[in-house]
Amino acid sequence: MASTPVESFVTKQLELLELERDAEVEERRSWQENVSLKELQNRGVCLLKLQVSSQRTGLYGRLLITLEPRRCVSAAVLPSNSFTSGDIVGLYDESGQLATGILTRITQKAVTVAFDESHDSQLSLDQEHSYRLLKLANDVTYKRLKKALISLKKYHSGPASSLIEVLFGTSDPSPPSEMPPLTFCNPALDASQQEAVLFALSQKELAIIHGPPGTGKTTTVVEIILQAVKRGSKVLCCAPSNVAVDNLVERLAQWKQRILRLGHPARLLDSIQQHSLDAVLARSDGARIVADIRRDIDQAWAKNRKTQDKREKSNFRDEIKLLRKELKDREEAAMLESLAAANVILATNTGASADGPLKLLPDGHFDVVVIDECAQALEASCWIPLLKARKCILAGDHKQLPPTIVSHKAALAGLSRSLMERLAERHGAGAVRMLTVQYRMHQAIARWASEALYHGQLTAHPSVAGHLLRDLPGVAATEETGVPLLLVDTAGCGLLELEEDDEQSKGNPGEVRLVGLHVQALVDAGVRATDIAVITPYNLQVDLLRQNLAHRHPELEIRSVDGFQGREKEAVILSFVRSNRKGEVGFLAEDRRINVAVTRARRHVAVVCDSRTVSNHAFLKTLVDYLTEHGEVRTAFEYLDDIVPENYSHEGAQAGGKPRGSAATARRAPGGTGPGQKKPSGAPLGSSEPQPQPSLDGGGSREGAGSRAGADGFRATIVEFMASEKTQLEFPASLNPHDRLRVHQIAEEFGLRHDSTGKGRERFITVSKRALPTPAAPGGRAPLCPKTPSSKQPEPPEQPEPPEQPEPPVRESSGWDQPDLKALHLERLQRAGAQQEQRAKEGPCAPGPAPRKLPEKKKKRDARGPVAIELPAEEDFDALVSAAIKADNTCGFAKCTASVVTLGQLCLHCGRRYCLGHHLPEVHGCGERARAHARQRISREGVLYPGSGTKDRSLDPAKRAQLQRRLDKKLDELTGQRRSKRKEKGK
Repeated sequence: MASTPVESFVTKQLELLELERDAEVEERRSWQENVSLKELQNRGVCLLKLQVSSQRTGLYGRLLITLEPRRCVSAAVLPSNSFTSGDIVGLYDESGQLATGILTRITQKAVTVAFDESHDSQLSLDQEHSYRLLKLANDVTYKRLKKALISLKKYHSGPASSLIEVLFGTSDPSPPSEMPPLTFCNPALDASQQEAVLFALSQKELAIIHGPPGTGKTTTVVEIILQAVKRGSKVLCCAPSNVAVDNLVERLAQWKQRILRLGHPARLLDSIQQHSLDAVLARSDGARIVADIRRDIDQAWAKNRKTQDKREKSNFRDEIKLLRKELKDREEAAMLESLAAANVILATNTGASADGPLKLLPDGHFDVVVIDECAQALEASCWIPLLKARKCILAGDHKQLPPTIVSHKAALAGLSRSLMERLAERHGAGAVRMLTVQYRMHQAIARWASEALYHGQLTAHPSVAGHLLRDLPGVAATEETGVPLLLVDTAGCGLLELEEDDEQSKGNPGEVRLVGLHVQALVDAGVRATDIAVITPYNLQVDLLRQNLAHRHPELEIRSVDGFQGREKEAVILSFVRSNRKGEVGFLAEDRRINVAVTRARRHVAVVCDSRTVSNHAFLKTLVDYLTEHGEVRTAFEYLDDIVPENYSHEGAQAGGKPRGSAATARRAPGGTGPGQKKPSGAPLGSSEPQPQPSLDGGGSREGAGSRAGADGFRATIVEFMASEKTQLEFPASLNPHDRLRVHQIAEEFGLRHDSTGKGRERFITVSKRALPTPAAPGGRAPLCPKTPSSKQPEPPEQPEPPEQPEPPVRESSGWDQPDLKALHLERLQRAGAQQEQRAKEGPCAPGPAPRKLPEKKKKRDARGPVAIELPAEEDFDALVSAAIKADNTCGFAKCTASVVTLGQLCLHCGRRYCLGHHLPEVHGCGERARAHARQRISREGVLYPGSGTKDRSLDPAKRAQLQRRLDKKLDELTGQRRSKRKEKGK
């Protein structure tokens, strides 16, 4: 007989759960046998070297112990770990396990564990001793999942029968019911949220609310619950984690609903303890009676221990048995009364099991089950609450992180596929409503996620579409705070990941430093550290980042991707870590993990990665391409002084310039374009206007295809202008000095008039057509006839009108003295006019001035100009241009003709380029200025970099951590060997 879809599903799920269970058991067995404690800590399942910071009594008499890293540990923060609230943990010291408790709260600096009353008298913890915590296996969860699947297989009649048929495709969903006009409790809902609420209420079996990041999914779910309660429905609301459930409790409590939170009080937030079942029972009418019965039981036990008479002991035992039965009956009656009075009962998926308080309620008590964050839950866990109602509403985002699975084999076989993902693929738009307006991210951040994962349907609300960091109170407008997207590319910079065979995780010290510099730039601009998050996929990188940044920015949050889902920050910095010659990306290949990481940001996302490595994965390549097209792109060379040659420092040649302290102070003000950036920071997203290419740091012309393409574009523009009837053409002020030089060259080549006017950033070029030559008229200008350098004929007697005196040219702050050819040309015309006027006064036969010879010594000194080459006659403009270009590409030292196009050093003091043989200031004549600069710097900073002052011999934090791990591993191995020898001796 062929099995039904339900039976096939249950059989497969039980097999996969068994694989997952075996993987967990094997992992924990290997922890105890073969893996050192330090390695367990690196894997995130153990916390070492903890000390007790406080002990107190919590709710209902439970002992709360807070532990923190020992003060002798260099970093005052906990290492990266996978502990979460609600985990079962073991407390150990040197002698072994002391107790088992439930983790109630964990921060970057401390962890709090709750122990039952029975441990209160047994635990005696010394604040000077060292303890450790180890995550323990949770058999209860596995047993509940297995029990739920077996109940599903045996379920034949009951309120959930039609729901089961719809969810497994054996029947179609019923037509939606007609909805009367609704008055929304929250009038601020947008159109997509209102539509989702109406859809969820009208469906009879299944409704799926797909909420991408920042779309107000929880707000929509709360509205659905409130409307269902108004219609008289009893609602069971669940989620896979305690944090998600507590979030719903806090939101529903604002609406003064009768809500009840099931679960261990130690797993609940302090703010919602009043809504827990224990707290409600403590406030009930029968609480005093229950307390009296407990006191009677304790007294009976005390009398039983004191008496020696067997008959009296038997009587006391019978009395205790009766008291316990009465206690149970009264507690269950009070519990049932509290459960029945609540309109909304909230619990985790496994907390809604049949062996808990809900067993007291009759079948069919609930009208609807709501499962929030359904995409993060195992489907088997969803069936625990689903069997209790005839209708379900699922909310979540299956494009974000899936459930966490230990067994890779089970995950590939389908255990990681959530119920929401399966039903969304099966029913499509017939059962799904997606929220389309997000209220978190800048439109540039949201657009990538929308196009990559949400079919372009996700849009930014106007209130957040253009917000940037610089819009926050107290934040200055800098290059970092003025862009929503930033890519810091480490490709080709040698910042490779750590390649350690004994490391389970991955780290990249180079990216750690880049992240630190960018964090410092944001903090210097006024962004609070609490508004910044650093996210990385690898636990080792989390540890390296915390070691490097925690002491400077204690409030900075550094977490893995998995620990940040559901959160948001104003600025997010991502470190992708992977940078290797093989192009391996590891589990960065999980698209949903990258989606979560990017969409945590509100105003600014900075991605630090090796584009060459990560682009080997198609989805990551779409992110890199998007950042390149719509964001600002920088190379790691712009940040790291120890990689960039000193002569290419961003300080430029300004006397007494500020030392480069951070990336923010080293670059230009916002509005200029940084090196390597695709678009200026102020350019609107998606702008199709061609942007000029920025000039290289330290000056110098751009060579290669990009430069030729720019010249061809200018040439085409000028040719089109010549063919038109226009008489004047203006080029924008956004051209850099090199582009303006090319425009001057091309205009001169075509015989056009070209003027450069304005100052600084307002400088622009105007190209106009020359008037056709006409017979000389009184006061008219005679055409100038260029003569060759060898010509010794006197100039014609005509006296041309001296050209208009132009405004003195303003040099561009490009870091070196680039010759302004237009200014030279205007000066040549002026001198030529003066010479013609002088010759006219002296007569037509006056011989021209003989060329003046410079003394040998003087000539040698003057040869240290831009370059020691012979300049052509002033009237030959083309030759002058060629000479200037040649001067730019030739060593600036006297009589040296070495090319500096590929290998050249820029002098910070004279602004000229020299070959490797003459680049030292003392060699080419800048020794005095170099010494003055060194004295000024050492007086200001105390250290002259490189080569003088007190050298920092402290070990790099990343290297120190790596060596510490190796040392701990070696010590553990030696300790194990000593123990084995002792055992042998004992035998």
